[in-house]
Amino acid sequence: MRKYVHGLLLTLGLALTAQVLARVPVLSIVGPLVIAILLGMAWRAARGVTAGAVPGIDFSGRILLRTGIVLLGMRLHLGDVVQAGAGSVAIALADIVFGLLVVYGLCRWLGVETRIGMLTACGTAICGAAAVGAVGSQINARQEEVAVSTGIVALLGTGFTVVYTLVYPFLGLSSELYGLFSGATLHEIAHVLAAAAPAGSAALDVAVVAKLTRVALLVPVALLIGWWAARQEWEEQGEGWKKVTLPWFLFGFLAASGVHSLGIVPADWADRLVRLAYLLMAMAMAGLGLNADPGAFRRHGTRALTAGLAGSVLLSLFGYGLVRLLAYIQ
Repeated sequence: MRKYVHGLLLTLGLALTAQVLARVPVLSIVGPLVIAILLGMAWRAARGVTAGAVPGIDFSGRILLRTGIVLLGMRLHLGDVVQAGAGSVAIALADIVFGLLVVYGLCRWLGVETRIGMLTACGTAICGAAAVGAVGSQINARQEEVAVSTGIVALLGTGFTVVYTLVYPFLGLSSELYGLFSGATLHEIAHVLAAAAPAGSAALDVAVVAKLTRVALLVPVALLIGWWAARQEWEEQGEGWKKVTLPWFLFGFLAASGVHSLGIVPADWADRLVRLAYLLMAMAMAGLGLNADPGAFRRHGTRALTAGLAGSVLLSLFGYGLVRLLAYIQ
């Protein structure tokens, strides 16, 4: 265990610093997870990474990330998803499918590496860094690929959050429908909260439920993508069908959601576990930043960012159309 201490203390320090910086009004839109990646990259550039820190850094990027995803399930109350209604769930599902197909298709068209394209698509369509981390484990993505994709999704989400708050008065949506639009199309939970807040508490409540509905769909989507990636690998290697490894942490996420939904864990303890989840995920992101090669952004980032930007614009337009259709039907 002693071999992990140095690296774990380093990622913990960077994660705590990121959480403090995320309280600054301007940086709150970015969120602690992305700040942690940037701090990790800055530390690597300025101080380097010693051999003694590597085991703990790798442990943070793998085990703590999965543990954080499990505990994040304590934020999801399945009853809220059910109460949101069939229309909201249908919009969330349609946006996920549309975002995945469009962003991944654009990435492939622009020549983006397959795994970065898939991770960028998942982060855009589902739930930002958590989706990138979960799907990255399913498709055996390298840490630098996860870091690049997370950074791209965070940059896009931050930009679109600012745009949403500026165009809200001109969208012609009620506060509830604007909340649904924000929650169904923006990238991270932090982005959703920041964009929906100007429309009031009603918009905020609807936005959170819509976003958590997309989070709930992370598990089946990640499983399908893992199966697809394994099948692609078998076909390329000319091998027959093999057994697909089922990711324990995704089922742990569902189990934690079930426990929270049943009220087994008191609300205050559930909140503490969610805060712990974000700390562990911030440590994981710091580990990714410490392992990231800055040259990877120059090699892969520009085209992936272009594809993600175009895909995010199309997703916003698609989501807006669905929300207007729901308002017309109702």
